[in-house]
Amino acid sequence: MNRDTPPDPNAEPAPFRRARDTLRRILDGPPLRPELELEDMPAPQRLAPHAVALAGSVCREGDDIVATGRLIVLYDPDGRDGWTSGFRVVAYIQADLEPDIAADELIGSVAWSWLIEALEAAGYADASGTITRAVSESFGAKRDDPATTELEIRASWSPAGDDLTGHVAAWCEVMCMAAGLPPAGVSALPDRSGGPRP
Repeated sequence: MNRDTPPDPNAEPAPFRRARDTLRRILDGPPLRPELELEDMPAPQRLAPHAVALAGSVCREGDDIVATGRLIVLYDPDGRDGWTSGFRVVAYIQADLEPDIAADELIGSVAWSWLIEALEAAGYADASGTITRAVSESFGAKRDDPATTELEIRASWSPAGDDLTGHVAAWCEVMCMAAGLPPAGVSALPDRSGGPRP
């Protein structure tokens, strides 16, 4: 078969079709959170025989994007070394951080705990990943630009089954938390100081 020919959806294994349909239902359904936007994106084709992907962004105070992410679902019916099933989920999240938060040496451990706690309800195995803090400073003609700090989460895990609803929800939740939003269902405390909000 020509590698440039799109795969026949009817030839896809049933577990992968169910996973792909789950992502489609999430995209076509109501937003998981008002600040969160999800969209379909091309999936890398060389990582596994079957793949599907989502892109996400979190907006605060109008149209300011404060976090972005990608979620890639890989499926190999023969499995792979290190996978506990035919599936592997790969997640990427990048978010702006306040400098004082980025300076906290525990932020990496805290961000990893967000992910693990969010995945517990979905069921997972063999999670691995990295947390990176990056500081960008400007020089020369840009010397007056403020320094920026970012948090980057790269992780992968094997879902316990082929219902990926909870895994997408976990990725979205961590993306929102990295953006500084309270957990779903928790309201932010009002600012009673009388001053402008950060």
